Amino acid sequence: MVRKHVIVSGRVQGVFFRDTCRQNAVAQGVTGWVRNLPDGDVEAVFEGPEDHVTRMVDWAHQGPPAAAVTKVAVRDEEPERLSGFEVLPTPRA
Repeated sequence: MVRKHVIVSGRVQGVFFRDTCRQNAVAQGVTGWVRNLPDGDVEAVFEGPEDHVTRMVDWAHQGPPAAAVTKVAVRDEEPERLSGFEVLPTPRA
Protein backbone atom coordinates (compact mmCIF):
# COMPACT_ATOMS: atom_id res chain seq x y z
CA MET A 1 0.00 0.00 0.00
CA VAL A 2 1.39 3.38 -1.06
CA ARG A 3 0.08 6.96 -1.11
CA LYS A 4 1.00 9.67 -3.59
CA HIS A 5 -0.04 13.32 -3.29
CA VAL A 6 0.00 15.09 -6.66
CA ILE A 7 -0.44 18.66 -7.84
CA VAL A 8 -1.21 18.92 -11.56
CA SER A 9 -0.64 22.21 -13.42
CA GLY A 10 -1.64 23.43 -16.85
CA ARG A 11 -5.08 23.56 -18.47
CA VAL A 12 -6.61 21.13 -15.98
CA GLN A 13 -9.79 22.85 -14.82
CA GLY A 14 -12.95 22.92 -16.94
CA VAL A 15 -11.81 19.84 -18.91
CA PHE A 16 -13.48 17.09 -16.80
CA PHE A 17 -10.17 16.31 -15.08
CA ARG A 18 -11.71 15.54 -11.68
CA ASP A 19 -14.51 13.30 -12.93
CA THR A 20 -12.24 11.42 -15.33
CA CYS A 21 -9.69 11.02 -12.52
CA ARG A 22 -12.39 9.58 -10.25
CA GLN A 23 -13.56 7.14 -12.94
CA ASN A 24 -10.00 5.95 -13.60
CA ALA A 25 -9.20 5.61 -9.90
CA VAL A 26 -12.32 3.52 -9.27
CA ALA A 27 -11.46 1.33 -12.29
CA GLN A 28 -7.91 0.85 -10.90
CA GLY A 29 -9.14 0.09 -7.38
CA VAL A 30 -7.35 3.18 -6.06
CA THR A 31 -8.77 5.17 -3.13
CA GLY A 32 -8.31 8.87 -2.38
CA TRP A 33 -9.64 12.18 -3.59
CA VAL A 34 -9.27 14.93 -6.19
CA ARG A 35 -10.14 18.64 -6.14
CA ASN A 36 -9.59 21.90 -7.97
CA LEU A 37 -7.36 24.48 -6.32
CA PRO A 38 -8.07 28.23 -6.39
CA ASP A 39 -4.87 28.87 -8.40
CA GLY A 40 -6.06 26.73 -11.35
CA ASP A 41 -4.18 23.53 -10.44
CA VAL A 42 -5.72 20.19 -9.51
CA GLU A 43 -4.70 18.33 -6.33
CA ALA A 44 -5.18 14.59 -5.80
CA VAL A 45 -4.28 11.80 -3.42
CA PHE A 46 -3.98 8.21 -4.65
CA GLU A 47 -3.75 5.23 -2.29
CA GLY A 48 -3.52 1.55 -3.10
CA PRO A 49 -1.20 -1.11 -4.50
CA GLU A 50 1.97 0.47 -5.86
CA ASP A 51 1.39 -0.54 -9.51
CA HIS A 52 -2.18 0.83 -9.47
CA VAL A 53 -1.11 4.11 -7.89
CA THR A 54 1.74 4.39 -10.41
CA ARG A 55 -0.80 4.04 -13.24
CA MET A 56 -2.84 6.90 -11.74
CA VAL A 57 0.23 9.13 -11.40
CA ASP A 58 1.13 8.31 -15.02
CA TRP A 59 -2.45 9.17 -16.06
CA ALA A 60 -2.19 12.52 -14.22
CA HIS A 61 0.68 13.48 -16.54
CA GLN A 62 -1.77 13.27 -19.48
CA GLY A 63 -5.21 13.86 -17.98
CA PRO A 64 -8.38 13.70 -20.06
CA PRO A 65 -8.27 14.54 -23.79
CA ALA A 66 -9.05 18.28 -23.37
CA ALA A 67 -6.36 18.82 -20.70
CA ALA A 68 -2.93 20.28 -21.36
CA VAL A 69 -0.77 19.18 -18.41
CA THR A 70 2.44 21.18 -18.05
CA LYS A 71 3.72 19.94 -14.66
CA VAL A 72 3.00 17.23 -12.10
CA ALA A 73 4.54 17.46 -8.63
CA VAL A 74 4.45 14.13 -6.76
CA ARG A 75 5.15 13.56 -3.10
CA ASP A 76 5.12 10.30 -1.12
CA GLU A 77 3.00 10.24 2.03
CA GLU A 78 2.04 7.69 4.67
CA PRO A 79 -1.12 5.81 3.62
CA GLU A 80 -4.23 6.65 5.66
CA ARG A 81 -6.20 3.60 4.44
CA LEU A 82 -8.88 5.71 2.78
CA SER A 83 -12.02 4.12 1.39
CA GLY A 84 -13.59 5.11 -1.92
CA PHE A 85 -12.56 7.93 -4.20
CA GLU A 86 -14.13 11.37 -3.82
CA VAL A 87 -14.28 14.63 -5.73
CA LEU A 88 -13.82 17.24 -3.00
CA PRO A 89 -14.88 20.90 -3.14
CA THR A 90 -12.34 23.59 -3.97
CA PRO A 91 -10.77 24.97 -0.76
CA ARG A 92 -11.15 28.66 -0.03
CA ALA A 93 -8.21 30.78 -1.09
